[in-house]
Amino acid sequence: MNTTDTTVERGSGNVFADLGLPDADAHLVKAELVSRIDDIVRGRGLTQTEAARLPGLSQPDVSRLLRGNFREYSLERLLNALGRDIDIVIRNPRSAEGGKLRIAAAETA
Repeated sequence: MNTTDTTVERGSGNVFADLGLPDADAHLVKAELVSRIDDIVRGRGLTQTEAARLPGLSQPDVSRLLRGNFREYSLERLLNALGRDIDIVIRNPRSAEGGKLRIAAAETA
């Protein structure tokens, strides 16, 4: 058996930032929103076609979103796709690093 030394580096909590992508915070928020959309779709037992009707998307759009291809979608469009009430709360930063965008869900189904 081959053994190699493996170095483990702790991530920042944002894989997009760790990969050096521009607009990493926005990408992370979009990914979290898509995860919530997936939770809602699965929780309601919806097909992609049924899920697409709710926010006025097409089934291929829903399929692309759920496969992680969401770059072309604005935050506003993703928020609308949730089909939920959205509250935006602005508060003082939790750390010295400055403000961050976060998603918190009160319910998923």
